[in-house]
Amino acid sequence: METVSFADIAIVACGTMNLELNHLKEDGFLDTPKIFYTVPGLHQDIQDLERQLILQVEKAKEMVDKIIVVYGGKFCYVNMDDPLRRMQTIIEEQGNGVARIEATHCMDMLASEEERNAIAEEIAGGEPVWWMTPGWIKYRQKVFKGWDKGLANENFPRHTGGAIVLDGVGYMDTYMAEHPEDFLEYADWMGIPLTPYPVSLDRFKQLLADEAVKLNG
Repeated sequence: METVSFADIAIVACGTMNLELNHLKEDGFLDTPKIFYTVPGLHQDIQDLERQLILQVEKAKEMVDKIIVVYGGKFCYVNMDDPLRRMQTIIEEQGNGVARIEATHCMDMLASEEERNAIAEEIAGGEPVWWMTPGWIKYRQKVFKGWDKGLANENFPRHTGGAIVLDGVGYMDTYMAEHPEDFLEYADWMGIPLTPYPVSLDRFKQLLADEAVKLNG
């Protein structure tokens, strides 16, 4: 991958992705001056998502002229009252210098659809899978805010291939070692197997680099 600088670019991201973004900042790839986070799990409250996203972009603009938004374009913001209003609409309204990485949701940032299909075939024999990132584990109470066991039973069991956590930072190894009872309780609440799957952050890095190149012109 070509070396790309983020030195004059701020990042605005869903808090669910802070494990991966902080890892990339710590290892020196993401030399951004600042990462601004919204609260994890706002896909369930799109009015608050839009409010927080715009607020964080405005904060970032006080520091730099170029901003990369780390939010999915298809599934993170679904406006049932105004279906034509999409995540890209919000990004475009923020003006020049604000771009969003090309991914449909956070799982797509870590593994492409083709890669996910291959993983599902390997782990679940091609059965439907509920995809997750480590942030969905760490921020369970926010990501599944308002979900009770009944709602869980309506949604998870149809994914007969279980849940697969795409882990690019080794979070799940530590989590399962230090909180085995929580891990088992989480899987029991979902009613399906919960399987960690290690991935690299290469795709995520490339998606970020692609937008940085565009912004740097």
